[in-house]
Amino acid sequence: MTASGTFGYGLEYADFIDLSRLGGIIVKGTTLNPREGNDYPRMAETPMGMLNCVGLQNKGVDYFCKNIYPQVKDLGTNVIVNVSGSSPEDYAECAARIDALEGIPAIELNISCPNVRHGGMAFGVTTQGAASVVKAVRASYHKTLIVKLSPNVTDITEIARVCEAEGADAVSLINTLMGMAVDIEKRKSLLSIGTGGLSGPAVKPVALRMVSQVAKAVNIPVVGLGGISSATDAIEFLMVGATAIQVGTANFIDPTVTVKIIDGIDRWLDDHGCNSVDEIIGVI
Repeated sequence: MTASGTFGYGLEYADFIDLSRLGGIIVKGTTLNPREGNDYPRMAETPMGMLNCVGLQNKGVDYFCKNIYPQVKDLGTNVIVNVSGSSPEDYAECAARIDALEGIPAIELNISCPNVRHGGMAFGVTTQGAASVVKAVRASYHKTLIVKLSPNVTDITEIARVCEAEGADAVSLINTLMGMAVDIEKRKSLLSIGTGGLSGPAVKPVALRMVSQVAKAVNIPVVGLGGISSATDAIEFLMVGATAIQVGTANFIDPTVTVKIIDGIDRWLDDHGCNSVDEIIGVI
């Protein structure tokens, strides 16, 4: 699959690859109401990845339902909406509106958003915060519910277990790590709000460790992401317990990377006498 925020609505990549070859496209973050996002600059390159503080800029769920959905519902792959919010009620209402769209089989909850009622701490960094969002959404959403976990926690398995207990059908991890970059000549951060989310190859070892831990801690499927840019990277995530993977930042470098990874996994399985990818999932 493709990771939210790195593949637009999928339409932007139709000239480069056959979208129907993908397991799914997770579209950019969608909120109940339109959001302008953060001030520029809001992206910065780092030696092994990138930082972003885009701030969930989007035109809101109603715009998605009216204008985007008709264009993406027949792409020939699973179109999954990444849902964000500032309160459990916001998440639940946004999810409910997407629930009514026949051609959207699942949503991915971004619980790394700030809880406006409790000082801005992200929902996903406490068990109580994560539980409140998943419980509210589960009550209003009746299809497949994937919860995207924040890595900026002490014990990610605790968060994963709570999400499972509240009705998540799967978890995806990891979301971005908090990071910072500095311009020493201007003596200021390269990002408008100081810090941002780090993605790309630099985060892969952390992501692998967390996916391995969570896969052993829950009984629901685990989707692995974080720095995957080759078939070898993807196979590593499968071997530690992921049953699916997402490709994110690598799409910015090579818009055809997803199908190259699919072909590479197939070649590796053939070369190693495997009849199915199931034979390598969770072997480590």
